[in-house]
Amino acid sequence: MVWYDSIDIHWIRYDRLPVLGVTTRAILCYFYIAGESYIDQPYTIAETIQSMAPKGLLERLHSGEKVVVAEGYLFNFERRGFLQAGPFVPTVVLDHPELVRQLHEEFVRAGSDVVQALTYYANREKLSLIDRETDLEKLNRDALRIAKGVAVKTNTLLAGNICNTNIFDVEDPVNREKVKKMFKEQIDIIVEEGADFIIAETFAIFAEAMIAVEAIKEYGKGITSVVTLAPELHNTEQGQLLTVDNVEITEAIKKLESAGADVVGLNCSSGPDTMLSYMELIKKAGVKAPLACVPVPYRTTPKEHTFMLLTDPVTGEFVFPTNLDCALCTRDDIYKFGRRCDELGISYIGLCCGNAAAYTRTLCESIGRKPPASKYSPNMEVHCLFGKDERVLKNHSKQTLENIVTRKGKM
Repeated sequence: MVWYDSIDIHWIRYDRLPVLGVTTRAILCYFYIAGESYIDQPYTIAETIQSMAPKGLLERLHSGEKVVVAEGYLFNFERRGFLQAGPFVPTVVLDHPELVRQLHEEFVRAGSDVVQALTYYANREKLSLIDRETDLEKLNRDALRIAKGVAVKTNTLLAGNICNTNIFDVEDPVNREKVKKMFKEQIDIIVEEGADFIIAETFAIFAEAMIAVEAIKEYGKGITSVVTLAPELHNTEQGQLLTVDNVEITEAIKKLESAGADVVGLNCSSGPDTMLSYMELIKKAGVKAPLACVPVPYRTTPKEHTFMLLTDPVTGEFVFPTNLDCALCTRDDIYKFGRRCDELGISYIGLCCGNAAAYTRTLCESIGRKPPASKYSPNMEVHCLFGKDERVLKNHSKQTLENIVTRKGKM
């Protein structure tokens, strides 16, 4: 299906075309031109239409391509005053859908290969905390439809999203079924809305991640899955890194792979350097599935290994969630992270809570890409004081420049 208008041509991907009682090899194409619809003759070569679609996630990863995913929507909207810290429920989808669409577009323009629907924390438990359980279906469907519109327009992949439920109890089998039911509510909508794959993420408890994989396999109708653990890890006396429910991290990743997750790895909680130290262990463990690495852009350390433990270097106070600015990574940090992922052969990369378009652009540039936003990447050659371009130099106030450079200690 193709929409034409006075500005853009948008291709609807083959896997989302309505099949209207025609044979498997014949699909009706509709053309909407200047507000009027026309029915063309059925195409009998489905492959021609399918060639218009972007390659699927696994097709890309198995062919050696990198896939960049921009996450971090909740923190982004909280900083902008459209989402409440604490519950972190994405009601901005219902209150300001135009802003959600805009951020999707910004992330794609910065180089994201994926439009991730804003359904993180759009589950029943989180909505109940703000007395909006009745909005569950509308919020999830609207989020997916907003994201789908951008994915179709930009020829990128559409991802649905489920996450940690915050109610899981390892000791309670009844609770286990409640968690699985919560996953099913969102998975059903994700599948119905035509997502290309599903991201199941931020599981500090390994057993809950396994329930997510089980639910995706049971209700996902074959949808591709990316399943990642949040590295809330602790050390044993023997130096092993264990999940909250005491599963060694490399074994946890292997078990997710064996259970049927298509892409496995880590997301959230830890910054790039910390997470990469874990990913190096996972890489050496012989996991065959493509690996995902999606840290937060904060400078976590061996002592403060998650962003929830970070402290202000001046006051010593914990900074999560609203004072994390003092611990933000630089863009150089992100560039180095991307280079290291490339060296390790980690093919699914991105940034989580705290991400911004400039970070995603930097990450893409670190692997040799030039997304549209690179048009405005820094060019200090023509900076008014530090530029080396002759046109700038001839207009410098020599005295002003020397004073500034002297203060920087770089004479």
